Amino acid sequence: MFTPDYPLRFSPLFRSYLWGGQRLAQRLGKKVPDSGIWAESWELVDHREGESVVCEGGLAGTTLRQLIQDHAHAVLGPSVGPEGPSSRFPLLLKYLDCQRVLSVQVHPDDAYGARMPVPDRGKTEAWYVVDAEPGSVVYAGLKPGVTRRDLQMAIQGGATESCLHTLYPKPGDCIFIPAGTVHALGAGLIVAEIQQSSDCTFRLYDWNRVDANGQPRPLHIDQALEVIDFDRGPVSMSTRIETGTLGQSMLVDCDRFQLTECVGPGEFPLPSAIFAIATLPFGTGSIRTSRAVYHLTQGDSMLIPSACVDAVLQLETGGVALIATPPSTEQYKGS
Repeated sequence: MFTPDYPLRFSPLFRSYLWGGQRLAQRLGKKVPDSGIWAESWELVDHREGESVVCEGGLAGTTLRQLIQDHAHAVLGPSVGPEGPSSRFPLLLKYLDCQRVLSVQVHPDDAYGARMPVPDRGKTEAWYVVDAEPGSVVYAGLKPGVTRRDLQMAIQGGATESCLHTLYPKPGDCIFIPAGTVHALGAGLIVAEIQQSSDCTFRLYDWNRVDANGQPRPLHIDQALEVIDFDRGPVSMSTRIETGTLGQSMLVDCDRFQLTECVGPGEFPLPSAIFAIATLPFGTGSIRTSRAVYHLTQGDSMLIPSACVDAVLQLETGGVALIATPPSTEQYKGS
């Protein structure tokens, strides 16, 4: 039996939604199916709605679910955490092509997700902007002072947008969206998203549009109002915090994951004893181990299992990598 002690590449899973387009192929080089509108490329997922499959090496054909079942500690390391080795992989990485604005929505936290008829994790997430057409916006949080009653009245009056805080992103910006935060990605964006492995979304407003069958998509206003954190207010762009390694900055440090940015040219040792997810929103690079070199181009992603202890990321000039890892031990114990 092969041990998952080398960087693992998975076949992307593509999702078609009415707000998608063709830029996953055109901009990121994704090999999407020949026809259709493709909104999301799920790079790494272990969830009932999708299952990543290793596409090269001795473990080719193995699902991420099987890897966790058979090699939990080799893949996850100490991040197995309180849920035990039978738990699913905790994070999901995807790229999104937002040709049209997404619905105004909110995600629950873990406690609410566990109480749902079909239990799921909560969903805290972060967006990293890969491309932004002129005038593109992100709706992130509510304007200062907006109350539950204010939002209810705005929804009833068709004025939901009036309650939303607006950001104008540019490539390289990062926006952190904790569970309970009202949000929507605007048209003209391509983003990389790291999130908890969850598919739980409550829609507040869908811009009065209909699907391919002429029907409006379902809204979940009561559930959304129940899980919104009305004390949070507006969300700002994430601030880069230097890590002490030249070219590397922390973008998000929360109780569900850490997200760092590495900017080339340069070499960056990858964590050992914990898993790491690496993806390249820009440029080219490689992951080197004592046994092999794995080349990466824009939009490529890999999972570095805990058992892979000698991996080094090398980025060329213009290359940028995002590295997602589990939260610190202290945060995880307190979650």
